[in-house]
Amino acid sequence: MQRRNFIKQTGLALGAVALSQPLYSCISGKEVFDFEISLAQWSLHKAFFGKEINPLDFPVVAKTKYDISGVEYVNQFFADKAEDATFLAELNKRASDYGVKNVLIMVDNEGHLAANDKTERHKAVENHYKWVIAAKTLGCHSIRVNLHGDGTAEEWKHASIDGLGRLTEFAANHKMHVIVENHGQHSSNGGWVTEIIKEINNPYCGTLPDFGNFCVRRRDGDLWESPCVEFYDKYKGVEEMLPYAKGISAKAFEFDENGNETTIDFLKMFTMVKNVGYKGFVGIEYEGNGLSEDEGIKKTKLLLEKVKVALR
Repeated sequence: MQRRNFIKQTGLALGAVALSQPLYSCISGKEVFDFEISLAQWSLHKAFFGKEINPLDFPVVAKTKYDISGVEYVNQFFADKAEDATFLAELNKRASDYGVKNVLIMVDNEGHLAANDKTERHKAVENHYKWVIAAKTLGCHSIRVNLHGDGTAEEWKHASIDGLGRLTEFAANHKMHVIVENHGQHSSNGGWVTEIIKEINNPYCGTLPDFGNFCVRRRDGDLWESPCVEFYDKYKGVEEMLPYAKGISAKAFEFDENGNETTIDFLKMFTMVKNVGYKGFVGIEYEGNGLSEDEGIKKTKLLLEKVKVALR
């Protein structure tokens, strides 16, 4: 069966039956493939940046609009609230009231953990401390960080081991995981990221493989704006990062008439996820332009549910 047609062949009727089955097979006694679905706040970034949704209402929206019971926060939408006890308490209350699990906080704009300059790097580490505490307050299991820096690959690796290692030591004292996303430049090389995780060798340090962030070089050398001129193989990168994954970001951009993502082979990705025995949250992160954020989230959720059925 061709991968791009697997959802059509699986059928909605089969999906309805399989999704109703328990986590353990009554016949074989073996654990079947399953994962929990969470919603990444970035999927609604246009709405949040446009002030259409109050950040405090994110758990409520996830549950009432999409029937999703796990949320992944992005600190950009409440950047000044990391140490605001009232805000965090209210966010906790709303999540609890609606039976929503606070999964993690994605931390941006707090400095480069892999900066060559030692002073700059250590300042970035300290800048992340407050988000470790905030995540602990919210009952999250992790903060997601970026490994951005400068210099050659070897210089970047050396700086990453120091910066990420220092932050992990702090987070471990709070029983909080620090997980690295492939997020541009050197950090989109899955092999290099795993080398760093291995070197740090701390159970509180892991990865957040993202299906779509594998641009290692842009035309003008920037992180986000100019066209990408060199990609790392997305399937290779995810496979390399999966053994250390404490979260997964199911990035989606475009869909065909059968509900398949047209730029990423979800069946291939989740076959690898299944093979490593991953059973945590998988975050929906719709980032396309062809659909509204609302429709993109719904289509990504449906695709995840169908993949789950196909691989059971």
